[in-house]
Amino acid sequence: MIIREMITDDIPELAQLYSQFWNEESCIETMHNQFNKLQKNNSHILISAIENNKLIGSVMGVICEELYGDCKPFLVLENMIVDKNYRNKGIGKALISKIEEIATNRDCTQVILVTESNRFDACNFYESAGYSSQTHKGFKKKLK
Repeated sequence: MIIREMITDDIPELAQLYSQFWNEESCIETMHNQFNKLQKNNSHILISAIENNKLIGSVMGVICEELYGDCKPFLVLENMIVDKNYRNKGIGKALISKIEEIATNRDCTQVILVTESNRFDACNFYESAGYSSQTHKGFKKKLK
């Protein structure tokens, strides 16, 4: 397995991965346009897991600047996905490890994420990767 920065050629397979989770199609042209925009933005980190030239997992990190204390940035982990046929094989942990390494190198003080509380598999996965749900509570509000 190779963990690397996402490239444009990953987008069609990424759309397929997302459809496994969200059960809806993504517009590949729109994804390409958004990917090109995000690549120019130093605050977005897009990582791919590849095996046998196939995209099997992905994660996005967004570096946010802070305005208190030492004003050090933090990373928000988003859109973590592993192909359903490759789960429980260390791919998710490898993706998280890579994004944490990048966050550390970019002087981030912490990684935060939100997942649905009824997704017990995801909650257990994040806890096994060292994330705690005991000290904080996340909230989310859809705007449309």
